[in-house]
Amino acid sequence: MIRSLEGKSPKVHSTAFISETAYVVGDVEIGENSSVWPGAVIRADNGKIVVGSNTNIQDNSVIHSDSSATIGSGVTIGHNVLWHGRYLADNCLVGNGATVNEGVEVGELSIVGSGAVVLDGMKIPARTVVTGVPARPRSEIEERHEELIRTRAINYAKRAKIYKDNDLESD
Repeated sequence: MIRSLEGKSPKVHSTAFISETAYVVGDVEIGENSSVWPGAVIRADNGKIVVGSNTNIQDNSVIHSDSSATIGSGVTIGHNVLWHGRYLADNCLVGNGATVNEGVEVGELSIVGSGAVVLDGMKIPARTVVTGVPARPRSEIEERHEELIRTRAINYAKRAKIYKDNDLESD
């Protein structure tokens, strides 16, 4: 479901897929070949939320912020993620069930591990793996991590096209 709020309507690229059971409201921009899967919510009622190209926001994830937020291109936000952060750079992966709190900034080619809880205002450098409760940097990404990030984004863009071609998207 795509909804306007106080005169601000989501702008969704024609190649993006928004599930018929997702909820996208307010000042949102979603880029080329990106996807928002069943049960996901993108609620831009405090500031603009920009989602880049080839990014996937998987089932039952929530994207919201107390101000504006940017989610880069080639990003995977796994199932049941609570994203309240300010900035997620290109080519990142946020694992299933992670919670990312207000004001967090994540550098390019980083991974937030499944179930991690990233505390308010944390700045995660590029090419970093963070895990745990509370989340802490554990290592730099390796080539295998980089391949996982890129492959996941490409596969979800392909999957979204199949869903879109089968008319399983929001009107």
